Amino acid sequence: MLLQAREYEEINRILATRLSEVEARFKAELLSDLEPVNMLANHVERYRGKMLRPTLVLASSAAAFADRAGDAVFQDAVVTAATVAEMVHMATLVHDDILDEAEMRRRGATINHLRGNEAAVMLGDYLISHAYHLCSSLPSASASRAIAAATNTVCEGELLQLHHRGDWALTERTYFEIIRRKTASLCGACCRMPAVLAADRADGGGDPVALALFAYGEKLGIAFQIVDDVLDLAGDSDQVGKTLGRDLAKGKLTLPLIRHLAVSGTRLPEVDTAGLDADAAGVLCEAVIAGEGLDYARERAMTLVADAKQTLGDAVPDSPARRLMMALADAVVDRQA
Repeated sequence: MLLQAREYEEINRILATRLSEVEARFKAELLSDLEPVNMLANHVERYRGKMLRPTLVLASSAAAFADRAGDAVFQDAVVTAATVAEMVHMATLVHDDILDEAEMRRRGATINHLRGNEAAVMLGDYLISHAYHLCSSLPSASASRAIAAATNTVCEGELLQLHHRGDWALTERTYFEIIRRKTASLCGACCRMPAVLAADRADGGGDPVALALFAYGEKLGIAFQIVDDVLDLAGDSDQVGKTLGRDLAKGKLTLPLIRHLAVSGTRLPEVDTAGLDADAAGVLCEAVIAGEGLDYARERAMTLVADAKQTLGDAVPDSPARRLMMALADAVVDRQA
């Protein structure tokens, strides 16, 4: 997720080189001696989009630990951590597509649509197992445990969301707890990871830099998920590149709908595990779009982005990498895909 302004040319060049290392390590780690496995692994690489999570690892390292730019062992560990974060994220996408019965991602067919749920479940597991196989090569056990803890939290968030499926009384507080866990926790861990590697402690030493990086990533991750939820209701499927409207159809409440129900006073019956039928989902989606829920959600996302930028404060010195992190936060709410 690089930005194209002239002032970012040099840091973009550095990050692009590091991201290519992440892609190469990702591919090498998943390589199997079984061609059917390789075919599925190659297909899931098409899911790769903005590479936000590895970018957060690399940008945080460049911004907060510029003095270790020449430390080959540290830099190699940073690339490994960025690769692991991308593998964990890819695994969640594969499993999410099964839960949502999605047919399209990144403008291509999902694994579950192509090969069925069984293959998709096993591929998601394959990604997770390789993430921890690769993670075990990190020089810091604390870093491995930090990544594992973030992944545990992601799963907790998904389970909490499933528990509240069809719960039309879902509160904003519970919604934010869901997305903090399922999306923002990994983003926060990505930003803090260089500090963990540098300090060789799971809390990154608990210093202001580690805390600021985590807070930035967590707030950015929450904003990112809110925008995703807005696009799921009102985005262009060709631009977004995936099946839209699945959260609503499955009875998973997101911020725009929570706000719409609160303001309109609409009361809807609980849905079973089959979710809403297409007609009911379409009518409800149109009502949300016509109301104030989308604008409300966008405003909350913009506030979170402003807070994320402020958390870097004086903890991370001014540099092209820090300015890029600021611009990345703005790009989260400006995106259409």
